[in-house]
Amino acid sequence: MNAEQASKLILQPYITERTFALIEKENKIVFIVHDTADKNNIKEALKVLYDVEADAVNTSRTIYGKKAFVRIKADGGARDLATKLGLV
Repeated sequence: MNAEQASKLILQPYITERTFALIEKENKIVFIVHDTADKNNIKEALKVLYDVEADAVNTSRTIYGKKAFVRIKADGGARDLATKLGLV
């Protein structure tokens, strides 16, 4: 997977008060992803785009689109990624 394909899968970060709590407490970050994205593709896209290892990915479909709840392997990795993305 190249960067162009990865950026088509990971559309944007999803930010609410609840997702900020997930970043701090559970080392998870939430993204809106393409409807056809599966868990393995999401892990690979995060590695290509942001150079982070995803420990686990859970997805759900909502009115906002498909969300991916991603737990990062490294301690504090979600906070670091959120800072890198300019979310905090």
